[in-house]
Amino acid sequence: MNPIDASADDTLDLHLPEEFVALFRTDGNALPEAETEATTGAATARAREDLLDGLADWGPSDTSAGVFHLVPADVERDAALIAHWMNDPDVAAYWELSGPQSVTADHLRAQLAGDGRSVPCVGMLDGVPMSYWEIYRADLDPLARYCPVRPHDTGVHLLIGADTDRGRGLGTELIRTVADLVLAERPACTRVLAEPDVRNRSSVAAFLGAGFRLAAEVDLPAKRAALMVRERAGRESP
Repeated sequence: MNPIDASADDTLDLHLPEEFVALFRTDGNALPEAETEATTGAATARAREDLLDGLADWGPSDTSAGVFHLVPADVERDAALIAHWMNDPDVAAYWELSGPQSVTADHLRAQLAGDGRSVPCVGMLDGVPMSYWEIYRADLDPLARYCPVRPHDTGVHLLIGADTDRGRGLGTELIRTVADLVLAERPACTRVLAEPDVRNRSSVAAFLGAGFRLAAEVDLPAKRAALMVRERAGRESP
């Protein structure tokens, strides 16, 4: 489930949604410089939150495995652990972020310094960090160049950190939980998407078990992906 490159070079030509642009508009005369800076800073902070509807405040969820909580990543706090996971051969084969800790740290910083369209998170189960997630706006992601997306489609990348947590249904349970969270906390979002490598059969099976369907196979720059889609109950597919 290696992610689409989140670098700025890949996303500069994408159009921001109207609600994002509107935050920077002002009515009437121009504000004084100091007030303009303060207003722009506040608007930027709101825009970052609005693109994913305040993910940091979504809160914990009860699951059959324990209490699960998505916590936005912090480079200083989390880079070492996430880098450790990235260097697991089973993870590295799909994420392609193995190597020194700086590789992971740079990957996290690129998202954290962006406009909020992708938020890297640590998945906490009963207070213990055990997985890594990226929740992103699929309609503002390079993925939109390769397959049809709807406004506010929300994408998910993930890895389960410890080998002992894999292969026993935990991934399926947590994917279902996160998809439920996205659809509950993002009213404008009608679909949750994922694009695991087609070779990663266990990942595809986990998404299928979590209520996603295989919509298509898509050729992306770094892989052939299985486009997995979960829609709100009762909504028909195009």
